[in-house]
Amino acid sequence: MPQAARKQQSYSRTYGYPRAYSYTDVPVKAVPTKHPKKRIQNAIKAKNKTQRKRVNPIAQFISLTILACIGYFILPTAFNDITMPLLTGKQKYSHVKTNYYKMLFPTTNYMHNTIFNNRRAMAPVQTKKPLMTPLYRTEELTALETSLQELMKKYPSIKPAITVWDFNTGKYADINGSEIYSAASIIKVPVLISLFKSIEENKLSIYDEMYLTNYYKASGSGNLQYHATGKKLTIDQLAKTMIQDSDNSATNMLMSKLGSMTSINTDIRQWGIKNTHVQTWLPDLKGTNYTTTNDMATMLFNLDNPSFLSINSREYIVDYMSHVKNDRLIPQGLGAGATFLHKTGDIGSMLGDAGIVFMPDGRKYIVVIMANRPYNSPQGKFFIQQASKIIYTYMSHLS
Repeated sequence: MPQAARKQQSYSRTYGYPRAYSYTDVPVKAVPTKHPKKRIQNAIKAKNKTQRKRVNPIAQFISLTILACIGYFILPTAFNDITMPLLTGKQKYSHVKTNYYKMLFPTTNYMHNTIFNNRRAMAPVQTKKPLMTPLYRTEELTALETSLQELMKKYPSIKPAITVWDFNTGKYADINGSEIYSAASIIKVPVLISLFKSIEENKLSIYDEMYLTNYYKASGSGNLQYHATGKKLTIDQLAKTMIQDSDNSATNMLMSKLGSMTSINTDIRQWGIKNTHVQTWLPDLKGTNYTTTNDMATMLFNLDNPSFLSINSREYIVDYMSHVKNDRLIPQGLGAGATFLHKTGDIGSMLGDAGIVFMPDGRKYIVVIMANRPYNSPQGKFFIQQASKIIYTYMSHLS
């Protein structure tokens, strides 16, 4: 075999290439070497060295000039006018104010539920040691839930949430109880509870007085909107009107007295309630104030909790809620001799009723029904009445 062929075959076996590397494959001069890999590396180095020598001196000059200008003119100005004020808190210009809190928490302008030290903030729900006692649940009333679900099939346009809870046994029924619904006027229940918690803390008195102004007058339910400006009302009168007449103007006055919606939300979080929130003055026609039937059941349960409310507060609340003028919903399904303390809510798209039923034999249970419906559809009312009747009949035979 010729010597060139033996050399090609030996190279192919050693390096896996089909032919030996040729000097002509590299367009620049390379230092000859016996080892092919070193020859390639030397060629690449020579090529890079050539490219580095081709840098345009004019471009280099322009780049260096720009960098020098930035370093001499811009950086010192930015450091003195921006960086130093941020570090020291002392602004060079008196009319410029730096709000560090907003820089650190930019979402608090539109996401907040409390005010701390005159600043908006997000307060977590107090779950470790809530002021309210959670409902203790024992056996689920599946037969009652089945009956209610059969009723729901007859009202396909109604999307309800229902919570039922028995005081004696802890047995319960839950249909969509954790789903968030527009609260409508049922939101007045936590406002009422917050009012009496503030009274117990001596922040205000049931005999304190407020003057009705145009600022507080609200459309929708209630007659205070039609009263003369300057009318004087006690906290007792406002609370009674808020619950019994579902008066929106009275509600706004009480929320203002308590420190606005933010204070109500802070109280709700401290109670341990997770899914109830007030974010609109009444009337809340768009349904932005919300709750769940489970949350409302927990609040109703704690009306009987002596570690949460005093006996005096409870007596006032029971009196108000026992004389609600709207008796067209759950009361229509109750048996003879039963009494009901409750609060209704209606914004057209949602109709609801929430309260405690006292049966003639002394037993009692919580029932909360909230029904999303076509706007102002009477089917919502019929459903709640029928559901109330089914629940009352079942609970009357519960052992």
